[in-house]
Amino acid sequence: MADINTEERFEFANGLIREAGDVALGYYRNLGSLNIESKGLQDMASQADLETEELIRKKIEQTFPEDAFFGEETGGIEPATDQGVWVVDPIDGTACFIAEIPMWCVSIAFVVNGRIEFGLVYDPVHDELFSGLCGGGASLNGKAISPDPTDSLTRGRMCIGFSHRSKPAQVSSVIDALLRAGGMYVCYGSGALGLIYVACGRTIGYYEPHINSWDCYGAVAVLREAGADVCEAEAGNGLMEGCEIIATAPGVTNEFAELLASVKNGQS
Repeated sequence: MADINTEERFEFANGLIREAGDVALGYYRNLGSLNIESKGLQDMASQADLETEELIRKKIEQTFPEDAFFGEETGGIEPATDQGVWVVDPIDGTACFIAEIPMWCVSIAFVVNGRIEFGLVYDPVHDELFSGLCGGGASLNGKAISPDPTDSLTRGRMCIGFSHRSKPAQVSSVIDALLRAGGMYVCYGSGALGLIYVACGRTIGYYEPHINSWDCYGAVAVLREAGADVCEAEAGNGLMEGCEIIATAPGVTNEFAELLASVKNGQS
């Protein structure tokens, strides 16, 4: 890997994400002042999204000007070889945010040469900071976390995510198969929170046919360090194009993989 001090950046990111979360939380408590725009079907952005991302981007540019940046609201370019890139979603769960549903978060990840080196997900409403540094473990507010130890889909809840980039049948068929197998599902409206809850044992898995890198990379780093099973979200051109995301507690990985395979075979 390039000679990049990831630990220094990780410490910096821990403070930055809390600062960004405080800014977003201020807007959340005064929603009447927000300008909101549609980016597409069930996809919105607000003044809070833009200003929170601008804060994050400016702080990174001032501290690590050699790094690249890729954010949901302001974009970016694909990084050069051996150049680190910050992958940022200033408010994941904007629809929840503007509807006063307390299920949204800030997500920051750092990637070098196609590999996520660390990630953080911060839920300002509940003051929960999840973090994972490659080789350094995963934590929630400084305490180590791990996935649910269950070995059956019938003993926990799967989170199923969806956006209109995918076809409804891609998730409805999975939900149907899961329910028929005795399982249960939830949907939070924030991919990052849905994923991160697998890392700390609140849910036993997460599935979404397509998710963008800014929505999942922060959580993926935490999942890996917590000991959950998660797909290679960086594979191909996952950074720029997104990917199918699958994350599970180890005890249900094989069972869910078989369920998903049977669903996909039935659709082909």
